[in-house]
Amino acid sequence: MLRDVRCGGCLRGIGGPRVGRNEGMSVEQQPLWVEEPAVRPRLPDPVRIAAVRAVIIVAATLIQAMVAFLCALAGSWLAFPMVLSSIGSTVLATWGVLDVWVTRQVWNQRNGVVSMPSSTARKLRKERRRARRAARTAERAARIRSADGSGQRLSRA
Repeated sequence: MLRDVRCGGCLRGIGGPRVGRNEGMSVEQQPLWVEEPAVRPRLPDPVRIAAVRAVIIVAATLIQAMVAFLCALAGSWLAFPMVLSSIGSTVLATWGVLDVWVTRQVWNQRNGVVSMPSSTARKLRKERRRARRAARTAERAARIRSADGSGQRLSRA
């Protein structure tokens, strides 16, 4: 079955011929949406899992608190147990939110941030590596020279 859609002043059926006042004219086809690259990169998997868990726990806590409040307004016997469980759920929700924060910090510490080639830390590491390599090379050369005196012979025979 064809569905009628208004498109640039003409009435046409999707998948069917054009009908209306602009029969001979072509209507420019534009996509429904344009995909744009994300402004921020996607969260790492452990952080995203912790965030989803925290949102579910917080949502359940809010619903539980609302039910406790309504039970208290109605004077139901369920009000006191619901208030106690809401307090426990609040502690659990706080843990969930802190878990997201800690997981994010741990992930950043383990995997680090993307460093730029001109990073100061990278330059310092490179300079230290060069200095250690030069010191090892000089030490090796000194050891070889001191072992046999001339440094040219490979064996004493």
